[in-house]
Amino acid sequence: MATELRFPDSLIDEDPLKALEALNDALQGDSDNAEWLCQRAYANILLKNYSCALDDAKKVQQLNPGLSLAFMRTGIAEYHLNHYESAHEAFSHGLQLDASDKSFEIWIKRCEEMLDEKHNGSVDVKIPAVPLVKHDWYQTESQVIISIMARNVPKDGVCVNFMEKELSASIRLASGENYQLNIHLLHPIVPQQSNFRILTTKVEIKMKKTDAIRWEKLEGEGQDSNIKHFVASQYTTSLHQSRKWDKMVVDINEEEKNEKLEGDAALNQLFQQIYADGSDEIRRAMNKSFTESNGTVLSTNWKDVGKRKVEASPPDDVELRKN
Repeated sequence: MATELRFPDSLIDEDPLKALEALNDALQGDSDNAEWLCQRAYANILLKNYSCALDDAKKVQQLNPGLSLAFMRTGIAEYHLNHYESAHEAFSHGLQLDASDKSFEIWIKRCEEMLDEKHNGSVDVKIPAVPLVKHDWYQTESQVIISIMARNVPKDGVCVNFMEKELSASIRLASGENYQLNIHLLHPIVPQQSNFRILTTKVEIKMKKTDAIRWEKLEGEGQDSNIKHFVASQYTTSLHQSRKWDKMVVDINEEEKNEKLEGDAALNQLFQQIYADGSDEIRRAMNKSFTESNGTVLSTNWKDVGKRKVEASPPDDVELRKN
């Protein structure tokens, strides 16, 4: 039975993201399970999703008002959200429920120290540092691809919104910082056929072109480029930082070489390698066959395709659209 599932803290400590996914699945069938909600709050705390943790912990308080652990996790989430008064209240209530748990007293003291500093005006207001993230883009006959060089991004840490001439992306980095990307595109795309994937070294965004034309640049007129300006500002820091950045790019490139690709990505990489290493005849054959067949045929045999027009040959389940 589903109620026999257990998610101990030790399991969540080992892999909070995996535990979070399992808890999400379990709670779909039993959204009022106080134990699972409490443990999901703990997983979100470890992943620094403090607002989500707070929502779960407060719901547990409603379901089980006598559970001191719910007030502990409410207090921790409130504390990291800089809500020190609310955190102090939660910890104090939890201590009343379980006076033997000395961790409540420790957290209460921390809250009181932060409140004293806040009232005395000695709490520093920290401006979050802009994450150092590099991007690049390239295009094929049918797609525009943006690569954002961010390592070890959580599986649930990317949100991308595709619009006809707008792209917006929010990426939660491994450091816990958020990276925002907003672009006014030069040409329209097909949002329904655009997607992204998360690799170990980067986030790759693929946008389907509306028309099979070559883009001279990524961004359109009339909008400031928060990417180009951002990247340029990173190179004005210092020579020492630039050298570190160069090393990071080398490391990323090396990891990409070692990364095991699958499906279309592996096939595209193979074709790119054939094109890069091939003779002039092979390159002419690949360009001619791909262009004349509307991207449905890719041949390396110039003796064959050089003397004829290459007809389109879409898969059996795809209907070729004629302009």
